[in-house]
Amino acid sequence: MRQVVFSLIAGAAVACMAPASGQPDVTELPAGYRDWKLVSVAHEAGDLDDLRAVLGNDLAIRAYREGKLLFPDGAIIARLAWSYVPSAENDRVFGRPQSFVAGAPKEGVQFMVKDSRKYAATGGWGFEDFVDGKPLPPAALAGCFSCHAPAKAQDFVFTRYAP
Repeated sequence: MRQVVFSLIAGAAVACMAPASGQPDVTELPAGYRDWKLVSVAHEAGDLDDLRAVLGNDLAIRAYREGKLLFPDGAIIARLAWSYVPSAENDRVFGRPQSFVAGAPKEGVQFMVKDSRKYAATGGWGFEDFVDGKPLPPAALAGCFSCHAPAKAQDFVFTRYAP
């Protein structure tokens, strides 16, 4: 039952997307996205300076596990990011400064939604970013596709599956 409900919600989210720009017109976060399976985690340094987790809905996870180069329509990938902060509690256990943990959330929750027809102009992907549970305006997402363009050979997805 839960999978049926999720499929309906994911389908509704995909149906709300604006086709030409690659900018989804989603007004709500996909229900249950925090329960999706983990694809990978990363520490990004430099300007991003965050810890991040990448999650996938069932279609995305299946594609990752099967090693499919192109994701199927309906696949959704979520990126959650946090600042990283030293953990004095953990450092006491280790006997020296070495531990960092997730701090405050950063840059909202970002989603990539695969629909090869609706988003043909952006490699088949629509992009959305929610801050404090609200979608950013389309102008704020203008650079998403150009940032992902270097990953064209991997269907515009940077993150590899970490089994």
